[in-house]
Amino acid sequence: MSTDTLDAGVRMSGAPHGPAPRRGPAAAVAVRLARITGRTASAASWLVVAVGAIAMIVPFCWMLGVAFRTSADLYADPARLLPDQWTLHGVHAVLSQLPFGRLVLNTFVFAGGTTLLLLLFDSMTAFALARLRFRGQNVLFVLILATLMVPFQVTLVPVFLTLFHLGWLNSYQGLIVPRATSALGIFLLRQAFLALPRDLDDAARIDGASNFGLYWRIILPNAKPALASLFIIQFAALWNDFLWPLVVTNDIRMQTLPAALTLFSSQSGVDHAALMAGAAISLAPLAIAFLLLQRFFVQGVATSGIR
Repeated sequence: MSTDTLDAGVRMSGAPHGPAPRRGPAAAVAVRLARITGRTASAASWLVVAVGAIAMIVPFCWMLGVAFRTSADLYADPARLLPDQWTLHGVHAVLSQLPFGRLVLNTFVFAGGTTLLLLLFDSMTAFALARLRFRGQNVLFVLILATLMVPFQVTLVPVFLTLFHLGWLNSYQGLIVPRATSALGIFLLRQAFLALPRDLDDAARIDGASNFGLYWRIILPNAKPALASLFIIQFAALWNDFLWPLVVTNDIRMQTLPAALTLFSSQSGVDHAALMAGAAISLAPLAIAFLLLQRFFVQGVATSGIR
């Protein structure tokens, strides 16, 4: 076998036959710039995250500090996070001057009951808009989205008059029923339902599933992240809502915690320690709910985008 034949075989086999080509100066500079750019972008991302974390954590720490400070200590240096003199005056004032247990119960019933009904009604509406076919479907969806542009305060007086004539003021049904649906919830769940493959519907139809069976056994179990994210969003909004409970109820035994704290501050003067103590205690259920459903919340936000 000749030498030329051996060289040709080596080249065809892809075996190395000589030193590797060296990178030119321009290529080396480009690699270095890419590394520097990547590190700069990573550092900038961490900086933004750190600034955002500080912006959220510092007010919360200040609220906790005010809850254990005296009025004199607060007015002496309002910007200080930790008190010089620790006191339980704020916690004691909230627990002793308000029916705190009943207020927390009312808030749980209002926020929890309304959210559960909202998930039921919004998911059924979203299922009809996303998985069924009927005349005027898109027009109805546009009308539902148009209600997002109507401020809640615009409908406050007509809804209040309706509840007055029904005799639902100072009652759980008056608190819950008018808030038991949401255009935002319908939109989010519709987008999540649209993301599910249509093959699920065909397989369920072949097995003899009805529309309700398809909705209850197929769609809802596959949309748990979207349902969990909507639950957190609505539960937090309703838990912190004070305008609607303040309008519908005037009996302290039927009010929610945010509404009662507002009246408490106006009747007894602005007791910052008591207000901050009540606010800190009221945030605990929200933090627990978010920690338990955080994984589903992130998945729901990622899968409920615009389609």
